Amino acid sequence: MKYPILIFLILLSKTLQSQTIATSADHSGKLIHFTPSSFTNQFSLNVNPVLRINPGDTVSTETIDALGFDKNGTKRQKGGNPLTGPFYIENASTGDIIAVTLIKVSLNRSYAYTTQDFVSRSMPKSILNQWKRPKLIRWKLDAQNGFAFPDTPYEHLQSFKVPLNPFLGCIGVAPASKNNEELSFFSGSFGGNMDFSGIAESSTVYLPVLHDGAYLYIGDGHALQGDGELAGNALETSLDIDFTVRLIKNPGYELSYPRIENQTYMMAIGLDKNLDHAFILANTNLLDWLQTTYKISLEEATQVMSTSVEYTIAEVADKDVGVVAKIQKEILKGIKIP
Repeated sequence: MKYPILIFLILLSKTLQSQTIATSADHSGKLIHFTPSSFTNQFSLNVNPVLRINPGDTVSTETIDALGFDKNGTKRQKGGNPLTGPFYIENASTGDIIAVTLIKVSLNRSYAYTTQDFVSRSMPKSILNQWKRPKLIRWKLDAQNGFAFPDTPYEHLQSFKVPLNPFLGCIGVAPASKNNEELSFFSGSFGGNMDFSGIAESSTVYLPVLHDGAYLYIGDGHALQGDGELAGNALETSLDIDFTVRLIKNPGYELSYPRIENQTYMMAIGLDKNLDHAFILANTNLLDWLQTTYKISLEEATQVMSTSVEYTIAEVADKDVGVVAKIQKEILKGIKIP
């Protein structure tokens, strides 16, 4: 979700959270059904954890949309990417890494919205100046058939439809400094509002633990989004989420920026105000990952990356640009691991 494309989205609050919890067992590896009763607009260590979970537990929960509306269309929170959480991860300590696997990411209502706009980085001023204020556009979500289409009488879009790809726009942990809370519009080494469509069902997101317990947050559900989030919004909606967390203790290396993995790709993100810098950070992140996992030399890495790397410009709507450097796992099978 773009900052600050919708002015009324920046009325944020520091909201303590409560919860309704039902568990299916009493030990690690249990299934926990968690219904949030309030939400927050910050990635912060200063918000009370809504739930303490053990690595290996599965949490079944939900998010509300970027304007603060839930699956029933009820206003639950002020706008600005309200977050579910934080979840306290037992035994997670500073310097560890958490691997959050998204078991289910599914729609829980039949509509979404976006804006009729282009973000300032994406078009010349002669085009951008055609709109004084962005207009909110409603879309219908046909989950049964797997498509979304505008619920607006555009003359040439009567038969236009786009395949659904639900994903989380926001996932992150409490930032490093207790006095440096980050609004849920923002992103950084802690994760945050990355708006990358690869953070979808069956993917695993690797995040650094910057405080004991990690303080994990999720939110900003999207029904789908083109690369870059050019309108300043994806198709914003609410989601049902099932996730589990694996704890990587004392990994022996520092995770500077988040990483994402699915069956097909290793994906390393770089985030910076400058596109060139974000590109360098993404490449460095992927290089570190390859060298740590496959023990290849820098010379060998030049051959692997220069022949096989792919890129996605995930986000240009927010303060920081997001670039993803990715490589297919199938290609990496040819590397001999010591």
